[in-house]
Amino acid sequence: MNIYLHNTLSGQKERFVPISPDRVTMYVCGPTVYNYVHIGNARPVVVFDTLYRLLKRHYPEVRYARNITDVDDKINKAASDNRETICELSSRYADAYRSDMQALFNLTPQFEPRATDNIGAMIEIITTLIEKGHAYEAEGHVLFNVSTDPHYGCLSKRNLDDMIAGARVEVAPYKKNPADFVLWKPSSDDLPGWDSPWGRGRPGWHIECTAMINAHLGKTIDIHAGGLDLVFPHHENEIAQGTCAHQDERYVNYWLHNGYLTIDGEKMSKSLGNFATVHELLQHWPGEVLRYALLSAHYRSPLDWSDDALTQARASLDRLYGALRGHTPSSCADTHATAPDALQHPLLDTLEQHLADDLATPQALAVLHQLAGEANRSSDTPSRTQLQAVLASAGERMGLLTQDPESWFKWQAPAARDATGNGLDDAAIEDLIQQRRDARKAKNFARSDEIRDLLKAQGIELEDTREGTRWTRG
Repeated sequence: MNIYLHNTLSGQKERFVPISPDRVTMYVCGPTVYNYVHIGNARPVVVFDTLYRLLKRHYPEVRYARNITDVDDKINKAASDNRETICELSSRYADAYRSDMQALFNLTPQFEPRATDNIGAMIEIITTLIEKGHAYEAEGHVLFNVSTDPHYGCLSKRNLDDMIAGARVEVAPYKKNPADFVLWKPSSDDLPGWDSPWGRGRPGWHIECTAMINAHLGKTIDIHAGGLDLVFPHHENEIAQGTCAHQDERYVNYWLHNGYLTIDGEKMSKSLGNFATVHELLQHWPGEVLRYALLSAHYRSPLDWSDDALTQARASLDRLYGALRGHTPSSCADTHATAPDALQHPLLDTLEQHLADDLATPQALAVLHQLAGEANRSSDTPSRTQLQAVLASAGERMGLLTQDPESWFKWQAPAARDATGNGLDDAAIEDLIQQRRDARKAKNFARSDEIRDLLKAQGIELEDTREGTRWTRG
């Protein structure tokens, strides 16, 4: 099956052809860890995790790296404000980031390089750029000379004057050109720094990703992905560094960028204050709801974030998990392990075709609902069981429907739990359901109704089926 991806560099959808037929290399820009990440930061992780899953099904090896930026002026300020070291602060928020991304059912990349572990690689590339005449030292700084790169602007499709006007360019007398950007800058005694040929200092932001890509994936990689806001200046500057340092070798073959998350049509960002952190959202919603909502629009389109969108995502997952009830976790696990070979269904191929067409996730989600409808309509137990296995496999391809259905319906928001410990836990609910069962058996319907009403007041909905009573937290 051919995979097609929209390449920001060409502005067109292209057939994906990796450098090696047996191995794909992919790098996704990760967070600067000075606080909890907002849900907008999670969109590229979820989107490109879905791509990672797709590539793993079609290639023998996928080398996937997602970095951690742990040296930055924002980190320095936050650490100073908290009276702690940058290592303490960045490590704490890096751990929180990993936990949040796991809660959204993202696979772990093979490589998660930290900027501070790759300072040597950065110094090596900067030295090469100076030797080749693409960078210069000035007053303790090292800057990239954009005038030496005839292709500068190829990604953002801007000319140099537009880029200078549209960017928050630091005005400095030591720059040869206003658009020249920092590769290395001096550090005072109260700031983190490393010894270098240009004195004690620290790297600029852009050189970090180039060095980590070269160190972990190679001089030329297949895919580089991130948010639309990174096209300029970050990724534009990465191309300049990566190509000029290596004899004009191509730095990246396919550039992928996801659209913004918006609130009331305005880009979500920490600077505007109109954001919600993943950490906060997970107190009120299952991580799978957040993932479903992030996949509900095509990745290159804007996605407006709201409680309504989350409510719709929760209702959609309720319907899908409802179709999987009776499909045990062990059979789900077996299905996922053997899905490519053991399961056959035309809609599995349809879903894969949608994902291979530049990650058309809204259409792929519609296929899940088609499968759920088929499973619900099936009156034949073996056929229903097979359709449930197909649905579970289809969901897994998108990082969805991997939980035990009964656990899904019993999920309780951490923020809603009674801090005193007096709320109804699972055991208490099961005990009341048994009391109701005993009351019905004794024809004490008044007591049975009383228990149902008591549970309903606690947000617990009961469903009596041939297999017994099921319950769901509202």
